[in-house]
Amino acid sequence: MTFLESTRAAYDTMAPAYAEQFHDGLDGIPVERALLGAFADLVRSAGSGPVADVGCGTGTGTADLRKLGLDVFGVDLSPGMLALARERFPELSFTEASMTALPIADGSLAGLSAQYSIIHIPDEALPVVLAEFHRVLRPGGELLLFFMDRDEHVLRTEAFGLTFALNYYFRSPEVMTEALERNGFDVHVTVRRKTQAGENIPRGMIIARKSPL
Repeated sequence: MTFLESTRAAYDTMAPAYAEQFHDGLDGIPVERALLGAFADLVRSAGSGPVADVGCGTGTGTADLRKLGLDVFGVDLSPGMLALARERFPELSFTEASMTALPIADGSLAGLSAQYSIIHIPDEALPVVLAEFHRVLRPGGELLLFFMDRDEHVLRTEAFGLTFALNYYFRSPEVMTEALERNGFDVHVTVRRKTQAGENIPRGMIIARKSPL
């Protein structure tokens, strides 16, 4: 089974329980909400345009971006998660696809958000994903990444009383910055924060810009 197949199967398995646990999205997580707002301001200041929320899951982050005034749509690998996103946010558009091969035209996006979704991308596939992000963004387009701030690979096999196989690839902001710069991005905001209640891994956040032509 490929990493895409195992990731899809894991999220399909836990979709209802995941949606119940995380239905509030970024409520109560002020640092991430601040970065989301900064990302939205940057996209608008550059003239706005379509924004993709890649790895959108049940759509809470996509809805947050819409509330901030962005013309946003969601993309996710898991049909189970997308079914819940469409049910909860019928006014938004959601597409089933992998971030390794986005069904989006070259240079068509003003922004791309990946909120805790690149954490399931193995090292050998990360350049492919970042190249896809670079391809679909217009020159000067903004990229927002949330991720776990630790250099570690973890295989999780249980959550919510359910069993599955889901790989996590945690990376530090330094590792992510280097990878982004190798793939044509200029990193202009880097934030890391300690854990808060209910968490056991610190967080990293980056806003990067596709280098203009």
